[in-house]
Amino acid sequence: MKFIVSSTYLLKQLQVLGGVINNSNTLPILDNFLFDLEKNKLTVSASDLETTMSTVLEVDSDNEGTIAVPAKLLLETLKTFPEQPLTFVVEDNNTVEISSNHGKYALAYADGAEFPKAVELANPSATIILGDILATAINKTIFAAGNDDLRPVMSGVFFQFSPENLTFVATDAHKLVKYQRADVTASQVAEFIMPKKPLNLLKGILAGSESEVTIEYNESNAKFSFENTELICRLIDGKYPNYEAVIPKENPNKLTIARNQFLSSVRRVSIFSNKTTHQIRLKIAGAELNISAEDIDYSNKAEERLTCSYQGDDMQIGFNSRFLTEMLNNLGSDEVSLEMSLPNRAGILTPIDGLDEGEHVTMLVMPVMLNS
Repeated sequence: MKFIVSSTYLLKQLQVLGGVINNSNTLPILDNFLFDLEKNKLTVSASDLETTMSTVLEVDSDNEGTIAVPAKLLLETLKTFPEQPLTFVVEDNNTVEISSNHGKYALAYADGAEFPKAVELANPSATIILGDILATAINKTIFAAGNDDLRPVMSGVFFQFSPENLTFVATDAHKLVKYQRADVTASQVAEFIMPKKPLNLLKGILAGSESEVTIEYNESNAKFSFENTELICRLIDGKYPNYEAVIPKENPNKLTIARNQFLSSVRRVSIFSNKTTHQIRLKIAGAELNISAEDIDYSNKAEERLTCSYQGDDMQIGFNSRFLTEMLNNLGSDEVSLEMSLPNRAGILTPIDGLDEGEHVTMLVMPVMLNS
């Protein structure tokens, strides 16, 4: 088996696939890339058993064959080459020899047949979405997903497809993000929970991409296909909590403020907050927002006053500054609105501008009890 390929082209594709490989694998074969050559098409795959990703590369060859090549060694070698053609030749002594303009390198390979086969999806439903829209949906939600192994359903992003819209939800019980697109729809209703790892991979590849992504899914797996790449992953098993029930419907108190100004203030004031609770206090009266924090153990305190537009009763409410900062950071708008009902009910943060037609973002942040 022999093929010729450009060094930078190969490296670029392998770096993306390398994101699938875990640092420590239960099966040694998973430390490899699977190379499957059919004439001038080389399919390279990487897997961690939960997620499998493969890409088809154009190479110069008229051979066929399959081998598993050590991923780390190959990536480290490729990173050092300037752009040039590389010739891969599989030798009889179980090594693959790479020839560059200046040298030869031999890597021991494993039998490609040992590599786990990717799952075939039986009777999948399918939806097509633009790559950049999917990347944005992941970006806007994934930061709010939980890390609790005891509640696996909350450690992923909930995909909810319907003929009206596509909805993406993530929550860790302290914060919740619901991202909706009315300009993209699915042919039938479906819902599934995607784990974080494949979403992070997709987010990285698809940002700014104009290509269409076909999402196929059934009860247990989902498959994302775009251009010459396929990603198949196992879904998180379980029922997603009823997030709609948590979003308060009546919120008479509405604060509107410049996002950057609000974010800077929260960041500054939170430096003086208690290091375990990260609690900051918002006190709103008339057109004035007072943000304060205090760390009684160290006698540190800070207070800032901002002008804002506010309709509603005077109120005081406490938030964890880290959650508020994360959410404000994740919005791209100039102005945001914070709607509240009572100091012990969740606040709803939404962007006022900067959204595409048919794009909706709702963020929910749970308050913390204020010690008077």
